[in-house]
Amino acid sequence: MPVSVQTADFDAGKEIAALYADAQDVGAVASFVGVVRQSSSSPQPSPAREEGASSLTLEHYPGMTEAALAAIVTEANARWHLHKVRVIHRVGSLQIGEQIVFVGVAAAHRGEAFTACEFIMDYLKTRAPFWKKEETAAGGRWVDARDADDAAAARWS
Repeated sequence: MPVSVQTADFDAGKEIAALYADAQDVGAVASFVGVVRQSSSSPQPSPAREEGASSLTLEHYPGMTEAALAAIVTEANARWHLHKVRVIHRVGSLQIGEQIVFVGVAAAHRGEAFTACEFIMDYLKTRAPFWKKEETAAGGRWVDARDADDAAAARWS
């Protein structure tokens, strides 16, 4: 299955190896691993940002989220000749430094692999229904959408 939404961690090395294990026409694999950081880098100052987050909770709408991710993968496959794509997004409570997202793309050439990987990540950030809440000593705060993410996704239109 090319798309997974899960609470369990993943092994990025195994996921990358699986992208080209059965293909002789794959010449490139590009991947991205997102990691939970201490702050969302929101431009709005707040007590939570000054203290830094101790964890991040991700919520999603089961069924709708997987369908949105699958649609992004389908669109990437329509734009580029890709051998295999894998997207994993974790949900639930995650600690600083934990893996949160994996995007892997196998293609015949590096340009397609890099470009499709970036496209998938840009669209994932703006089109997939996830909600993020930073937990701090002062309490929780929902993370707002970022204009930079919208601008990155807009360039693919």
